[in-house]
Amino acid sequence: MAEKVEVKELEDVVVRFSGDSGDGMQLAGNIFSTVSATVGNGISTFPDYPADIRAPQGSLTGVSGFQVHVGEGKVYTPGDKCDVLVAMNAAALKTQYRYAKPTATIIIDTDAFGPNDLKKAEFTTDDYLGEMGIDPDRVVACPLTTMVKQCLADQGMDNKSVLKCRNMFAVGLVCWLFNRDLNLVAQFLREKFAKKPAIAEANIKVVRAGYDYGANTHASTPGTYRIESRQKVPGRYMDITGNKATAYGLIAAAEKAGLRLYLGSYPITPATDILHELSKHKSLGVITVQAEDELAAAASAVGAAFAGALAATSTSGPGICLKSEAMNLAVIDELPLVVIDVQRGGPSTGLPTKSEQTDLLQVLYGRNGESPMPVIAATSPTDCFDAAYMAAKIALEHVTPVVLLTDAFIANGSAAWRLPDINQLPDIHPHVATPQQKDHYTPYERDPETKARYWAIPGQEGYTHILGGLEKDEHTGAISTDPANHNLMVHERAEKVALIPVPDLEVEGDKDDAELLIVGFGSTYGHLHSAMDQLRQKGRKMALAQFKYVNPLPRNTAQVLGSYDKVVVAEQNLGQLAAVLRAKIDGFVPYQYNEVKGQPFVVADLVNNFEEIIQKA
Repeated sequence: MAEKVEVKELEDVVVRFSGDSGDGMQLAGNIFSTVSATVGNGISTFPDYPADIRAPQGSLTGVSGFQVHVGEGKVYTPGDKCDVLVAMNAAALKTQYRYAKPTATIIIDTDAFGPNDLKKAEFTTDDYLGEMGIDPDRVVACPLTTMVKQCLADQGMDNKSVLKCRNMFAVGLVCWLFNRDLNLVAQFLREKFAKKPAIAEANIKVVRAGYDYGANTHASTPGTYRIESRQKVPGRYMDITGNKATAYGLIAAAEKAGLRLYLGSYPITPATDILHELSKHKSLGVITVQAEDELAAAASAVGAAFAGALAATSTSGPGICLKSEAMNLAVIDELPLVVIDVQRGGPSTGLPTKSEQTDLLQVLYGRNGESPMPVIAATSPTDCFDAAYMAAKIALEHVTPVVLLTDAFIANGSAAWRLPDINQLPDIHPHVATPQQKDHYTPYERDPETKARYWAIPGQEGYTHILGGLEKDEHTGAISTDPANHNLMVHERAEKVALIPVPDLEVEGDKDDAELLIVGFGSTYGHLHSAMDQLRQKGRKMALAQFKYVNPLPRNTAQVLGSYDKVVVAEQNLGQLAAVLRAKIDGFVPYQYNEVKGQPFVVADLVNNFEEIIQKA
């Protein structure tokens, strides 16, 4: 009789897949997270791409990681450290063990720990576990490569193709460990490789082999685990990345506004997937152009906005530098344009695969002249949909370019997303020229309440006008160098942005009596919320205010920030939001917590720092 394996219930678990770039760790992690989201678990993922994507095989600099946090309810972060670490080779174990808890289960492929592998990973002895101080009892050591070759021996596949399936064995083993349904994995793979059914079936066979290995050997673990789901809202859910959610938000906005969607873009890490995703949706009227450079991409989007489309351009920080001329043209022409900045580590080329929040001041002020633009910062992968939708709504209703800030962490990361009902989304009413203006239209006539000019589409009889980069007369739209007119137009453009209504700043937690108010913006929301939760569990009075709308600031900003004795602004930069808030709010002098590591915050570090601030006199 087979030994009965104990099944333990868990509230949450963190799994990290790691191996060479090209070993399919991102796919392995994506499969596990998708399956978890499908059964109703909360998830948060962190694809940790190597800085050197062309590093030699087995080298320390070429290790790719994918961390997923699965919970029975809402999950805010991918987790500080993992409960299960999959290390496909010696370099992965060497570099990724620091992300494992002391009690973590470690799965390794012993075939990838030969003398040459250990040398590449800079081990000095054959006892690699002892060298790293790892308890062998916590290690599931199996000849993974050998077993995959045996599993696929009858498939007629070449050795390279066989090795590409190694990641699926690890997926199968992890699925056994957490009692995941292999049918869901098989469905994912058949959809993923729909045009290559033989590859799909080979991968499915390896997944089942990994699962069976765990079931038959108990994989040196005391038992398996189950994470039940607390389904909150019925609906259709999917695992979605921030980049895909951004693309979907733009599509939904175009549909709601009754306009064609145009994206002019140059492929740049980590924003390229927005271009890739939108290019798949020509059936929805989406037009995508991959331009030869960043300026051409932005300039083509300006032209599309002039022609009457919902126009967007996507990039990262270095691209914003290059797009600034075209962005300024959109400011002075007052055209609806969504500029998506998926921030990465910098400056210059910097760290293309890493995440930071270092573009805030650039998107606020990185243009010549007085060139105000609304700025929205998405707070999570799923919030990228709402943020993109609202960016488009503001652009179309107030006839202005809008910047949407995301970053590599939430753009590549994913979460379980409930598909919205488009009928429930806010209406979008483009601020177009009225029939009464026919034959009397001038391009800078403004709505007296919003200061937004009226958008006239070329080709409409009776609405002839010229726009361009030279300053225009307020009344006629003709070129003007009159000092008084220029002064007026500068103020009008600034007032238009300042008048845009944005939601009030919300405070979570102990909003009435907090010892410390945590302030952040954009993608740090999950980590800051988790830090707040942990401190409240310790008995501290804590509150959190996360900015999603940075320009204009919410109307109640000064009131909220002035209501607490101690405020800390936490950012993944050297204090850009803190500087903006200091400039905008009289007498505001916050504490600051700043990290620029190319990595998300570590919740434990936040908790320790915030406790120290509370204890200060």
